[in-house]
Amino acid sequence: MEKHYTVIGDPIEHSLSPGMHNAGYEALGINAEYQRFRVEPRYLAEAVEGLCALGFSGWNVTLPHKEKIISLLDRLTPEARRAGAVNTVKIHEGQRIGHNTDGNGFVRSVERKLDGFKGKKAVLLGAGGASKGIAFALAEQGMKVHILNRTPEKAEALVQAIHNEGGTATSGVFAPGAWLENVDLLVQTTSAGLHGEPFPFSIQGITEQALVVDIIFNPAETDFLLEAKNLGCLTLNGLGMLLYQGALAWEFWFGGQAPVEVMRQALEEQLLRRMIHK
Repeated sequence: MEKHYTVIGDPIEHSLSPGMHNAGYEALGINAEYQRFRVEPRYLAEAVEGLCALGFSGWNVTLPHKEKIISLLDRLTPEARRAGAVNTVKIHEGQRIGHNTDGNGFVRSVERKLDGFKGKKAVLLGAGGASKGIAFALAEQGMKVHILNRTPEKAEALVQAIHNEGGTATSGVFAPGAWLENVDLLVQTTSAGLHGEPFPFSIQGITEQALVVDIIFNPAETDFLLEAKNLGCLTLNGLGMLLYQGALAWEFWFGGQAPVEVMRQALEEQLLRRMIHK
């Protein structure tokens, strides 16, 4: 029997997940199909009921639903509970189980570039659903996490949650500051740059040793990343995080190891096609 999966979000047209997952299914001969559905926030509850009624085996969740969907689920994995955000749902024995692969997917995407995590400092720009998963995963790896958010209370709440789990975290003003001179990993987790808009502030003065990551993958190089590159930093976009969070979602659904290289190739081919057709 064919299994059905999807990703829900708003907007969703930019998602590369269907191509990535469907390529993996084809490579391993799995009878499954992965789609994408735009779900407006006001229709989230109805969409979840609809997916269950239609017999979907699971789905991914992207902006702006990662936190709101929690109240519609039966239980959470430890990763989702810690992060307070869900990006993957599995239907198991009639229950809706929420999981979060963002954090561990991000760690896998940067581990070869960072040369170890323990004792190093990470600065996260933003405190939304994606940031939460990343923050907890980095704290779990032994990093000191500093969180900057436009709404300070949201950053402070995330810091407290990390402390409750035994991690080290602080918060600060969403602006340039002394942190620029002492950062090993800088992660841009907001939607700024998704539509070509500039980042709200400059990172002039950042240490050249920093690895700078923007979790946006399309465009491949945001203004934020371009500035970091011009300042001498090593940069990465969000394609690696997309790949590995997808691979971990796959493993949550199916068990076994995801065909990572097949999925990577599918992502790169889709991005190339989009560049050609622009």
